[in-house]
Amino acid sequence: MSATWTIANLERNTADGGVVVAHWRATLKDGEYTASSYGTCNFEYDATSPDFIPFDQLTENQVIVWVWGQVDKIKTEVALAEDIAGQKAPAVVSGLPWAE
Repeated sequence: MSATWTIANLERNTADGGVVVAHWRATLKDGEYTASSYGTCNFEYDATSPDFIPFDQLTENQVIVWVWGQVDKIKTEVALAEDIAGQKAPAVVSGLPWAE
C-alpha cells in the first residue's frame, strides 16, 4: 500500500504569482477501507531568486515536494495505515446485545 498525495488548492500573491499556501491531501486505500489526511503548508519565497518557479510553471509534483519539506511523509503514511488497521479490527464497537 502506498498513499496518494495530491494538492487540492494553492493560494498565491497576485502581484508576482508566488505561492504562499498549499492545501494537500494524502489518501491510503486498502480494498474497501480508506484513510485520508488533509492539511495546509505556508510558504515564504523570494521572487528574485533563481530557484523561484512562477505559478503557471509549477507542477503538482513540485508542490508535493515542498509539502514534504514541512510534513513528515513517512509519519503521515504510517498514521494512515494505522487508521485502516483500526477500521479493519476496531477496538470499540457499538450495538445492543438484544438487537443482534
